[in-house]
Amino acid sequence: MSSNTDAPVGQDGLRIPIVEEQLALETRVVETGRGVRIHKTVSEQPVTIDERLVREAVEVRRVPIDRLVEGSDTPAPRYEGDTLIVPVLEEVLVVERRLRVKEELHITRNRIEERYQDTVPLKAERVEVERFDEGAAPPPP
Repeated sequence: MSSNTDAPVGQDGLRIPIVEEQLALETRVVETGRGVRIHKTVSEQPVTIDERLVREAVEVRRVPIDRLVEGSDTPAPRYEGDTLIVPVLEEVLVVERRLRVKEELHITRNRIEERYQDTVPLKAERVEVERFDEGAAPPPP
């Protein structure tokens, strides 16, 4: 607050002060006592797996043939049902050269199903939030 003493003097010799108000602002940190505490826990629960698994196995059987091939009639791989037959060829020296089927590979694909069971742990997190009232003490660090 300030006053001006240089105010003009009236006819009676009276002085009238002139007053001016000024505003001063400041901020400060105030502890309110409010806070939050969080608790987190992890738990495991066993889970059973029960699935069908498919596995394929191959059986190779050698079948002796020992037959000469006539002319340009070269045998090619072929299927008979689920079995792939692959001819194994060999050149033999005769007065003339001919192909002889030495053996065949009979390859059969077998499909096997089996049950697989196992127990595996699965983790889950739980969180609890604890709030403090305005009048309570702040939580410890």
